[in-house]
Amino acid sequence: MGRSLDLVLASVLLVLSSPLLAAAAAAIKLESRGPAFYRQRRVGMGGVPFELWKLRTMVPGAEELGAGIYVLEGDPRITRVGRALRRLSLDELPNLLNVLRGEMSIVGPRPERPEFVQTLSEVIPFYRQRHSVKPGITGWAQINYKYGETMDDAIVKLEYDLYYIKNLSLSLDMYIIFNTLKAMLVEQSGQ
Repeated sequence: MGRSLDLVLASVLLVLSSPLLAAAAAAIKLESRGPAFYRQRRVGMGGVPFELWKLRTMVPGAEELGAGIYVLEGDPRITRVGRALRRLSLDELPNLLNVLRGEMSIVGPRPERPEFVQTLSEVIPFYRQRHSVKPGITGWAQINYKYGETMDDAIVKLEYDLYYIKNLSLSLDMYIIFNTLKAMLVEQSGQ
């Protein structure tokens, strides 16, 4: 997806979702102390680190309670509000700011934390190839595979990411966006 289309989509989505973002931020603040928004270092295109913006879904100080570990199903660090935000993928809405800043695209491989990139690069051949494009809010791996918690999951997701990079096109991006929205609506209507 081109930069201009990223800018248009991110701007429109940010404006449309701003009431939802405000409500989510208020719910986070009402449930627990600490900031509503959270920044976390991730690895972007070319291996360049950047600060990813998210809505905070964990208790304050969660990093110290489990730094560098995958978030697992039923993780006790996740707040009640955070669980709902994650289930609906609303915690990712602030990623739109990263798109506006040029650090991310709407579609691409999800950016990982530097410590995960280091570990995965050492054991999975071609892992760093996923950094040849901008990371995305959604991607081919996200619509085709579950949330990854293991090394085997990381290998499967890399296969999807490499397929996406090899077949990069506007039509593939539109297909991914459509299926992401469909999955979000199905998840929301199932609640």
